Amino acid sequence: MHCSGTPTAVVDVTNPTTGKTWMDRNLGASQVATAKDDANSFGDLFQWGRFADGHQCRTSNTTTTLSDSDMPGHSDFIIRTASVAPNDWRSPQNDNFWQGVSGINNPCSSGYRLPTKAELEAERVSWGTNSPAGAMASPLKLPLPGFRNNATFNAGTITSAGAVGTYWSSTVNSINADRLYIYNAGAYTNSPTYRLQGSSVRCIKD
Repeated sequence: MHCSGTPTAVVDVTNPTTGKTWMDRNLGASQVATAKDDANSFGDLFQWGRFADGHQCRTSNTTTTLSDSDMPGHSDFIIRTASVAPNDWRSPQNDNFWQGVSGINNPCSSGYRLPTKAELEAERVSWGTNSPAGAMASPLKLPLPGFRNNATFNAGTITSAGAVGTYWSSTVNSINADRLYIYNAGAYTNSPTYRLQGSSVRCIKD
């Protein structure tokens, strides 16, 4: 399901330092970022491992009912009313989501996949400065779309749009999953978080 009604345009961009080719915009974005707070470049916010079933739309409804299957069968963003490990939308957990182009629930276009933590880290260290400005000046022009909460007090709300960017990797980290985290003081990939959280996806070419 495409939140805007049309698929995300597939335009390649290559980082000459890493040699990796990526889509030039986030999944769900209508354009390449012109600034870190360019709302048209934000795109969708995915729960780790879920397909583009509508839950990733920034205004999708929420539910507290966990899924016992790889495809929940609805477009609701799944939240918890209390922090209960492992804070995942699927019970029991499945670590096999998003592993490669043929991975279960890969939301990327044909020939693309979720990056690994190592691939996101290689992009980060190639920036001129480890900052939102460095992320924007990089070939990928990564904006700060915020993230969607799963916590009890503000579950389902979008936080820090224009101030924070969180980008999923395919890498499992115990009961969590790794991501690239960009904020005003810098950026890092040593940031495992609950798979319930809604974060951005930037697809890499296989």
